[in-house]
Amino acid sequence: MKNRDYKNFASGAIVHVYNRGNNKEKIFFDNQDYKAFLFRLGLCLGFTEEELNKEKLISVLYSRIRITNIDKNNFKLHAFCLIPNHFHLLIEQVNDVPVSKLISKLCTSYAKYINKKYKRVGHVFQDCFKAVLIEDNPQLMWTLAYIHMNAVKDKIVKQPSEYLWSSYNDYAQDRNSVIVNKELLISVFGDQKSFIKQTLNFDVKESL
Repeated sequence: MKNRDYKNFASGAIVHVYNRGNNKEKIFFDNQDYKAFLFRLGLCLGFTEEELNKEKLISVLYSRIRITNIDKNNFKLHAFCLIPNHFHLLIEQVNDVPVSKLISKLCTSYAKYINKKYKRVGHVFQDCFKAVLIEDNPQLMWTLAYIHMNAVKDKIVKQPSEYLWSSYNDYAQDRNSVIVNKELLISVFGDQKSFIKQTLNFDVKESL
């Protein structure tokens, strides 16, 4: 596998970012937690609360979240998967604002949410996040399949389409979440049928 601790973020780079709960503990306990994470991710990508609250998968009522002054042209989210004790994001850095800034804002805000909701203290995430630089199209395709088959690999579901908390159905069906930018990856795979075929053919025993 490529460098797992890539931190020299640069404009134009696409990185696979992931992290898990401290001591491998859960970071998502119910559906509202998944929504809270995606809502914060959307804000960090520059979307407004009004835009995010139009989507059933993301909407969070009565939000008091304060993630402001984010330019929608800073980043593109190409894929995501949220598993009970970890998350995967495929993010493109569009300009000079580093991906690390987005992840820091996202994880800090979400950790505060979890600690307050569950009346706990201490770290929510394990150490610093990991990031792998995507260097070519084969690696990009492998990473996208790995992210979308993660719930299958962890035996949560049998098919990626059954899992709500990933971007698979934005590509394979017509969900079209506002936070997911599909243009690049559709162009790499060629079409939807090719994406589905190659994703389902992915060896779920593969790992980082």
